[in-house]
Parts: sequence; C-alpha cells; structure tokens
Amino acid sequence: MFAERDDGRHRARLVLEGHIIDSMMLPRLLDLVMDLGGWFDIEELRVGQRKTDTSFCRIAVSAASPDRLDEIVRRARELGARVAREEPVRTTPVTTPGVYPEGFYSTSNLPTAVMLDGGWVPVERQEMDCAIAVDRRARRAWCIPFYEAEPGLEVVVGHTGVRVTPLERSRQTEIFSFMSSEVSAEKPKKVLISQIAAEMRAVRAEGGKILVVAGPAVVHTGAGRSLSRLIELGFVQVLFAGNALAVHDVEAALFGTALGVSVESGVPIEHGHEHHMRAVNRVRAAGSLRAMVESGALASGVMKSALEHGVEIVLAGSVRDDGPLPDVVTDMIEAQRRMRECIWGGERHRPAVRLALMLSTMLHSIATGNMLPAQVRTVCVDINPAVVTKLADRGTWQSVGLVTDVESFLRELAQVIEAEG
Repeated sequence: MFAERDDGRHRARLVLEGHIIDSMMLPRLLDLVMDLGGWFDIEELRVGQRKTDTSFCRIAVSAASPDRLDEIVRRARELGARVAREEPVRTTPVTTPGVYPEGFYSTSNLPTAVMLDGGWVPVERQEMDCAIAVDRRARRAWCIPFYEAEPGLEVVVGHTGVRVTPLERSRQTEIFSFMSSEVSAEKPKKVLISQIAAEMRAVRAEGGKILVVAGPAVVHTGAGRSLSRLIELGFVQVLFAGNALAVHDVEAALFGTALGVSVESGVPIEHGHEHHMRAVNRVRAAGSLRAMVESGALASGVMKSALEHGVEIVLAGSVRDDGPLPDVVTDMIEAQRRMRECIWGGERHRPAVRLALMLSTMLHSIATGNMLPAQVRTVCVDINPAVVTKLADRGTWQSVGLVTDVESFLRELAQVIEAEG
C-alpha cells in the first residue's frame, strides 16, 4: 500500500517532525528499520539549533517484501513517524458490547491524531491500551476503554491515517529530560528533590493539578505527616490510594500505631495487631471518613488533611481489603471511571493533572500510570528498585525513578517547598 517497486525492493517515505533528537525518535527509528531487516536512506535532515526549535527528517525506507515494509511502517508510526502521503483513517463499528472490532488500533500514551476527511483530528483523553472511537459527523476522536465500547460506535482499525507525536521534554526543569526511566540508588537526591519541588511550583503556577498515588508504607514509615503538610501547603489536589492507606492512617491518628507498631518509637504495642480492625470499625460506625472528620473523631492524618483541603480522593478496593472502609470503591470499573475523571477534570486534550508522585505502591502506580497521557510528568519513589523498573517497563517511560525511603523523600520535599514558598 505504501510501496513502489524498485530493484526488487518495496519502498515508503516517512517524515519525522518535532524534537526528534531529544526524544531519541530518530535513532530509535533507524534501529527499528535495521532490526527488521530493512534499509533506509535519509533524504533530508534539518536539526533545530535551539531548545525551542523543532527538527525535520524525511527518510526513505525499503524492505524485501510488502509485509515486511508494512511491519516497518506500522512500528515507525508507533514511534511518531508518519507516511509522507497519508490516507484517511479506517473504522469498523462495534457489534458486541465491551468488545473492540478485530484489528483495532491499540493506543499508546503519546499524543495521537487521526485523519478524517482530509484533515487531522487530535484524539481526546489520550491513554495507553485503549481503542480510538470516531464520530465523523462531529469530527471527533477519543480513547475508549473496553467498557465504553458500545454497538454502533465506530472504532479505528489498522494503522492507516493515525499519527503519533513524540513527547517534548519539560522546559521548567531538566529532570524529566535526562533522568527519566533510569533506576539507581545513587542519584543526587537533594538535587532531584529540589528539581521536583521546582516542577511542582511550576505546575501550580500554571493552574495544573498534582496527583499523589500513595501506599500504606507512607504511614508505616512516619511519612504521613509530611504528606499532610504538602496537602496543607496546596501542593496535592488529587489522591489515589487503596483501603490500606486510609485504614492505617486512621489507625495512626486514633492509636498512634500502624499495623500495631508505634509510629513514633517503632516498637510493637501489646494487642496492637487489633488496632487496624478497630479503626475500620469506627469509620464504618461513623458512616464515612468525612463524618469522622466533621465530628472531630478524626483529628489528624492524611485523610483529614485531604478532606479539609478539598483534595479529590479515589480509594480503590481489592480482594485483600479488611472492611473495607465505606469510602472505598469496590467496583473496579467505577474506580477506573472516577480516576479518569480526576485525571482529566472535564478536559478533552490536556489533562487537569500535570504531575504525579507515585509513592511506595507498585500496583496502584502501574494502574495509574497506564491511565496517564505521556505529557503528565511522573515521579516514582520506592525503596525497591524493581517497582521503579516495572513502572517504566509497563510503558510509563516519562517517569523519573528515585530509589529511596519514602519518609526521607517526603520530609525533605515538604521542607524544600515550605522553605522556598
């Protein structure tokens, strides 16, 4: 479809535009062509001279067979390349609820557009591992998870007429340009924390939201007070967590323990193993976390700070949960819906959340990372380097990984933000 025969080879011409050097798009494309047994010829290359300048490259690729060329072009599109002469996007209607048409285009988290009636239409609510729905009459395209696939809805199939744009690097700080996806316990933490604080201030100055995804280790390590301080300072607008964070936070507020261990001394308390269940019982008796706060029964902790400062909270349940608390969303589809609404805040193309801090929770971090478009800058903090690695391996490659204790990270982050105002 893209090729012209020439000396037994099948050819296509690809175009790359944007920050193709910074994003490593060009070298990755050349590697891709060679790895798939193809050939390339760079016909034109214009490299931007300043950070704000974009670059342009026109490259002819060829392969020994049409199928191999089609594979090269398909994979090149996923990297952000486009065919010099594009064709309109192809769609097929959904026939079975919750089932995409066979051959559907599987999305990445990078900005994507589709060609409709000779023009490019940006895809709304960009997210990885979804399909793209199209309304030709309204000239709209948007990502849909499986549960939104309804009969009659037109869904993009194949890769024709789909354009992916490589992500531009952050201009506020260099941290997300040069440290992302690296995993090490030897990074200069003070410098990184200072840069993260600067990024947080920039996001707030733009009117964007900061998302915190937190695990119960935040409470176990005594970092809850620092997270509460960040909330009180106005640097957390959205909180995603599970039942455990809230339960142990309430336990710490009521009994001074987390899983029966004193938060202050680190010493196990007699009968302390019962405390988290007693905490669950008190919240259930009150009816909700908010009711406990309003009655004065919950006088401290992360959940109190979040509720009093208008933080959007989604507590997503799991089969492991004790209780769970009345505030926990046990329907996973509903939890996903609420998380997506918090991320986008009613917007279609630019999410309300601009920065996400993933703090000591592997599964929740991966789940959230899968919902975030690539322009949401993320910081993953965990004492276990495997957690940071897995987040990047699952596709959230725009994440900065910091292998350290979450308590020391949050304490210093709160101190830096408070000191610098």
